[in-house]
Amino acid sequence: MGHLKRRLLDFAILFVLWMLLVWSLDIQGIVAGVVVAVFFTFIVSGLLPERAERFFSPVRWFWALVHLAVLCYYIVVANLDVLYRVLHPNLPIKPGIVKVKTTLKSDEAKTFLANSITLTPGTLSVDIIGDTLYVHWINVHEDLDDIEKISWDIAGKFEATLRRVFD
Repeated sequence: MGHLKRRLLDFAILFVLWMLLVWSLDIQGIVAGVVVAVFFTFIVSGLLPERAERFFSPVRWFWALVHLAVLCYYIVVANLDVLYRVLHPNLPIKPGIVKVKTTLKSDEAKTFLANSITLTPGTLSVDIIGDTLYVHWINVHEDLDDIEKISWDIAGKFEATLRRVFD
């Protein structure tokens, strides 16, 4: 994508975000939006994802909402699991850092996966190197050599929806 086209796209995205935030079509809001969008276009141009225009797809927004619902469900389940572990007399935890392989391709998808994992109590994304995430897990109950099983237990529930949103 050409440099000028990229800047125009960044401007359009920032202007649309401004208009969504102010939720007003009066002239002051529009002029302020143009000024702010131009200013930030020069600051953040190149920081937005390369194919940012694909985020305007209604199908991707639908899958983003599905991902949000899936994430909320697993946050509740993980909270109950951590609550059980805290209230259990023997405190059944075995913390450790595990490797989690992902099949997601884009950096945005991997970032959202890492954040989804971190938002789920009992797990904390520590690092991403290539297609591998390193995750601190509250109870490493799996064989550490079985990366596929660990990957499914931690990340598999999020990858399907994130793939439809980002890849």
